[in-house]
Amino acid sequence: MMLALGLLMVGVLARFLPHAPNFTPVIAIALFGSVYLKRSQAILLPLILMMVTDLFLGLYPSVMLTWAAIFCVSAIGLWVRQNKNVHRSLTGALWSAILFFIVSNFGCWLTDYPHTWAGFVSCYTLAVPFFRMTLVSTLLYAVLLFGGYEFLAQRVKATKLAEVLLK
Repeated sequence: MMLALGLLMVGVLARFLPHAPNFTPVIAIALFGSVYLKRSQAILLPLILMMVTDLFLGLYPSVMLTWAAIFCVSAIGLWVRQNKNVHRSLTGALWSAILFFIVSNFGCWLTDYPHTWAGFVSCYTLAVPFFRMTLVSTLLYAVLLFGGYEFLAQRVKATKLAEVLLK
């Protein structure tokens, strides 16, 4: 429970504090949470994070697809959880960023662009700079979250602190 609350607080703060466009730990938190939290928390935490912060930051026509993308990232995390290792975690982070880009920008195309091939291409082309930031932030925060957690877990695993921090 402590880990879930910590991730929620970090995610909320990251969305509200000034940051470069699309450079937040939200996707990495969704992925990481799905690997280390209880299954119910793993699915609900990133959705609650997005829903609550979007209520304050502003709702937009394709918000449901953005939330669906975050839900799918949680599903990728459940895949990583089955055989957790560095390679699978980094692969999960890469696919999470790609999936989020594809799904969220599909929502943008549906609501903000002409429903033509030219509109579709324009939407995704204009989104590429944002994808770079999404990809870099997802990989960076995933390395920090997964690496930090595993480092901490190794340091405290034989102590009473492990009961609090690692459950």
